[in-house]
Amino acid sequence: MPVTPNSIITPQVPRSASGVASLANAAYGDAPVGAALVFAAGPNGARVTRVTAVTRASLTATECQLFRDHDGTGTVKRFFASRLMPAVTVSPSTAQAAVDFGYSDSAPLLLGAGEKLYGAIGQAQAGVVFCVEGADY
Repeated sequence: MPVTPNSIITPQVPRSASGVASLANAAYGDAPVGAALVFAAGPNGARVTRVTAVTRASLTATECQLFRDHDGTGTVKRFFASRLMPAVTVSPSTAQAAVDFGYSDSAPLLLGAGEKLYGAIGQAQAGVVFCVEGADY
């Protein structure tokens, strides 16, 4: 989208996406193990206002990790955020609290054109679901 001086550009298309990570990643370099694609920004970039993670099964405490792929090719994924998911026993009578990465309308995560987000976890689990909400510009 061409930029017009003195014109505000606002998010145009509400979006949500998700992905599941289940392999253990202890690599904080540019090639994390088992990183799952959780969101891809549109051709004009995106404004992410929420990233959460929940588990599909009981688990021991594990680190939930986020990686950015700035050029959208998937070859270089840069570690930039993490939160701890506490140990939990999943059952029909027990609610689990989602791990929240802290993004919001007042503190969004801005993504460039075609940039992608990947989620990974520190220990192998039955599956941790990352959910992303935002909008494309």
